[in-house]
Amino acid sequence: MKTIFTSIIILFFLSACEKSNNNNSPDILPDVDIKTEVLTQSLKFPWELIYGPDNFIWFTERAGKISRLNPLNGVITLVHTITEVNSLGEGGLLGMAMHPQFSTNPYLYVVYDYGTSNNYKGKVVRYTFNNGVLSAPLILLDQIPASSIHNGSRLLITPDLKLLITTGDANAAVQAQNTRSLSGKILRINLDGSIPADNPLPNNPLWSYGHRNPQGLVMANNKLYSSEHGPDNDDEINLIQKGRNYGWPNVEGLCNTVEEKAFCAINDIAEPMMTWTPTIAPSGLTYYNSDNIPQWKNSLLVVALKGSRLLQLKLDEGGTQITGTKDFLQNQFGRLRAICQSPDGKVYVATSNGTNDQIIELSAR
Repeated sequence: MKTIFTSIIILFFLSACEKSNNNNSPDILPDVDIKTEVLTQSLKFPWELIYGPDNFIWFTERAGKISRLNPLNGVITLVHTITEVNSLGEGGLLGMAMHPQFSTNPYLYVVYDYGTSNNYKGKVVRYTFNNGVLSAPLILLDQIPASSIHNGSRLLITPDLKLLITTGDANAAVQAQNTRSLSGKILRINLDGSIPADNPLPNNPLWSYGHRNPQGLVMANNKLYSSEHGPDNDDEINLIQKGRNYGWPNVEGLCNTVEEKAFCAINDIAEPMMTWTPTIAPSGLTYYNSDNIPQWKNSLLVVALKGSRLLQLKLDEGGTQITGTKDFLQNQFGRLRAICQSPDGKVYVATSNGTNDQIIELSAR
């Protein structure tokens, strides 16, 4: 009898833990036979990957380099080095985005940190690409609070030609709830740096707030998703909605403590789609819907640093729930920071181990 009672208690505890980690208890998806090929292994802290219209992989490295990689032969061409970058701790040259009509509007957008530890800031800058060279830097947004940790810094250009910028709390958690601060937010500006008239607050780049350290951002089927680092618990995948509060630092993960429930009710907190405890440190995020790897269709793919893996998160038809998950590349390449995909459905991931970092191609075997 004692054994049976103990088993019931254990099962109840495990069930409670699962509910606290996932909004919808997703299923475990079947395995997929993936082919991996290392394209280069000579990098140091690559942070962003973009598959460009020139069929090259554009990437940043935290110390300030912007380069192009030919995926056919592994040859790397340095495009530009931003000398103003100061890579302090986790800061440096981070996110990057290309204008969607790059051939006629050859603009490259980057976000990077500069200054000293006493006056460390982030800025968003647009460059013009011409004859293999980046020039004519134009500052679009400056004075973003930065730190040696929690800088966010993923960029995304939406179909309506707005630039989204994720910012971390810059190690000052309370500022995530301050709508006048640029930290702990997802920001939205026009491509010339002006503030869109339809933003939630007048003359304010804020799009959503209450974020700790969002490092992944992707739009799919008119929905915006982000990945976010929690503290020692509750990493998150969020469905981002205009003007919503995502709770940090008053809420960690779901609204599931007495204090959190009260705060959530008063502040209309948006809960995450999924959380992880223990944490995995999710970073780059993409949406996959290609026939190249059909088992991944209608899935978010997120790479993890602490978790050292790529995760498939299968979406329901409405894109509002995660119905299944599967881990890939577990401890195979170490910490993974960035992800992108080619038009034919190949996936590329970048490691973040600090020495001999790699860019790896994934495709159906």
